[in-house]
Amino acid sequence: MNKKIHLDPYLFISISMLSFIGLFILFSASESSFGAISRQLIYIVLGFFLFFIFSQPDPDIYRRFSFLFLILSLFLVASTYFIGTEINGAKRWLKFYVFSFQPSELLKLALPLFLSSYLFHKKLPISFKDTLIAILFIFACFLIVARQPDLGTALLVTISGIFVLFLAGLSWLFIFLCLSAIAVFSPFIWNNLLQPFQKDRIWTLFNPESDPYGAGWNIIQSKIAVGSGGIFGKGYGQGSQTQLNFLPETQTDFIFSVLAEEFGFVGVLLLVMIYAFVLLRCFYLAVNARDRFCRLVIGGFIFTFCFNVFVNLAMVVGLIPVVGMPLPFFSRGGTSLLSLFIMFGIITSMASHKKFMQR
Repeated sequence: MNKKIHLDPYLFISISMLSFIGLFILFSASESSFGAISRQLIYIVLGFFLFFIFSQPDPDIYRRFSFLFLILSLFLVASTYFIGTEINGAKRWLKFYVFSFQPSELLKLALPLFLSSYLFHKKLPISFKDTLIAILFIFACFLIVARQPDLGTALLVTISGIFVLFLAGLSWLFIFLCLSAIAVFSPFIWNNLLQPFQKDRIWTLFNPESDPYGAGWNIIQSKIAVGSGGIFGKGYGQGSQTQLNFLPETQTDFIFSVLAEEFGFVGVLLLVMIYAFVLLRCFYLAVNARDRFCRLVIGGFIFTFCFNVFVNLAMVVGLIPVVGMPLPFFSRGGTSLLSLFIMFGIITSMASHKKFMQR
């Protein structure tokens, strides 16, 4: 008997479109660098291989080994403090010969998997004890990543855990109390926890023209690029902000600005429609998943994915401070791109295994 191949064609086609459109835009953003394209293409091919591998196991395997996966991920992140490679003042990478690996990306997968496994059989609403245990794990993951320092990834890891906690039945009263506590302690957070460059980014959000050649440069150039694209854009490879190097980080944080400048509103609309389709498809898969564990994993992953997309798009148009968060499947990257393929491979596994009756 032939073993069934588990694959969701709609998700597969969607992420394929995102990956190869992103590769197309990256070629322009990198000033036609075949080296950058070759590296990204290698990661995409490897990513599809991982997507296939992680989509085949039964979800029970992920549930049973979720805690070990979380411990391994925390260990790898902690090891960067001692043997990590320092780049731009941060120790976020482990280097194995010519391959660099950012272990904090694994926490975006390991934490939601573990919390889904821990909470999926709890009564609703989940108890204060279970809520507190989940928050302790979330805080530990945030702390260990933020100390690298990597506030963007730490924020995304935290959000990935909070989404699962919310979907598992977090009390609205508890949510209100937490938001109230954040509001009360915000002066302490501002004065004691934020670094000077992070404060500068927040101030710059409200008035980027106050330092147009310093802290405000990135967002000003990004807004110029996005706004100058108009309806149909300036044409592929014809963006002045991109090609004349006014726009910073064109291959990573601000690659959306390249798309907007060269393909205008039409290109932006196409990209948003693909992301929206991925979101709706995953919602459908979550609703029809075989049990609560699978629904929590799919829901937690897709909410985290959408938050990542929203933060990047809001960042490049000046709605929120610049936090250094790449655009999924578009921005140049290795570990972050591979983690996305693994994430959607796990989503496919959760959605396509139907051998048990729904609970």
